[in-house]
Amino acid sequence: MSPTNRTVVVTGIGATTPLGGDVASTWEGLVAGRSGVTPLTQEWAAEQPVRIAAQIAVEPTEVIPRPQARRLDRSAQFALVAAEEAWADAGFTAKAGEEGAGVEPERLGAVIASGIGGVTTLLGQYDVLKEKGVRRVSPHTVPMLMPNSPSANVGLAVNARAGVHTPVSACASGAEAIGYAIEMIRSGRADVVVAGGTEAAIHPLPMAAFANMMAMSKNNEDPEGASRPYDTDRDGFVMGEGAGVLILESAEHAAARGARVYAEAVGQGISADSHDIVQPEPEGRGIQAALRNLLASTDLDPAELVHVNAHATSTPAGDIAELKGLRAVFGDDADHIAVSGTKSMTGHLLGGAGGVESVATVLALYNRVAPPTINIKELDPAAAGLADVVRDEARKLPVDGRIAALNDSFGFGGHNVVLAFRTV
Repeated sequence: MSPTNRTVVVTGIGATTPLGGDVASTWEGLVAGRSGVTPLTQEWAAEQPVRIAAQIAVEPTEVIPRPQARRLDRSAQFALVAAEEAWADAGFTAKAGEEGAGVEPERLGAVIASGIGGVTTLLGQYDVLKEKGVRRVSPHTVPMLMPNSPSANVGLAVNARAGVHTPVSACASGAEAIGYAIEMIRSGRADVVVAGGTEAAIHPLPMAAFANMMAMSKNNEDPEGASRPYDTDRDGFVMGEGAGVLILESAEHAAARGARVYAEAVGQGISADSHDIVQPEPEGRGIQAALRNLLASTDLDPAELVHVNAHATSTPAGDIAELKGLRAVFGDDADHIAVSGTKSMTGHLLGGAGGVESVATVLALYNRVAPPTINIKELDPAAAGLADVVRDEARKLPVDGRIAALNDSFGFGGHNVVLAFRTV
């Protein structure tokens, strides 16, 4: 098989989310339909119009040594926690180049994305500057706040030398990172890539800004019920935080070291709406283009497709535009695709969403179970006519034969990324 069409597989997964500090607890929460949204108890939250968020379940300082954590923005802390879990899960016992590592540094890459980057560091250190003066600003500020900090620190942790990259495309960033990593392996640049997304933006300024643009739910009285994709009363997304990471590997390299394989990473489809800086194209034309690009550039058979982990942020316009795109491309076959909106439980992790939801998509295939979309009291009639939304309880996927699933991610600026995975 030539280097330009190598098969790519997933051999490791890691996550830290509002549902749990690792993959096992996160997956258990998703399958159980448990919400990770809670009231904000920070002093600054009292004057905010939105006082709820999906906060991380396990603080990264419980996992990362405190001296190291002090030199990392929260977004990089999350990324490192998830990456270290994924690295160990893939069976790597040392960093690249060390004895028993199983991969050479020059054949290892890292692609970790963030939509906003080190915003907590940037704003926190600006407060220090104003309140305490120039000399009190941390000398670590720049390497902490730069958007490539999570990827750079993960690259350092595993000794990646084939390339360390940071796509930034708003809420599509994590998915774009995984797509980029797939192409790194397929093109022959790397044999193994650590890829995913991270975000840590639960801070007064982003919270106020999103609230004032009417993007977030103001259902402060019912935090667990606030994120409700496809419900007639949905009123915006709920901010989440965390990270999700995959270990992607060429099938040949994985087989040579006897690695366990979760799924095949089939490929990606990318497009841009070129419609509005924040609003989705209402008919889902950009989403259609990404789906058709995926089908044209891979050997994915639409008949294999049984599940979609939808972007489904719980916004009035976005949820329906996505389903319109799926219906336009797959037609009546969309009736047989189980659509899950896991942001109903995790909130919206912005640039981290594609990472966490790719982990969920891979596990849905591996376990042949689609997580539910919770909080749908009354399904929007527009959604009911477009797709088969998994509601209330997890649903078994077909147990026989090869099956495939998509993970959709879309971002401000009109970015559209669709990732495809299938069983092996």
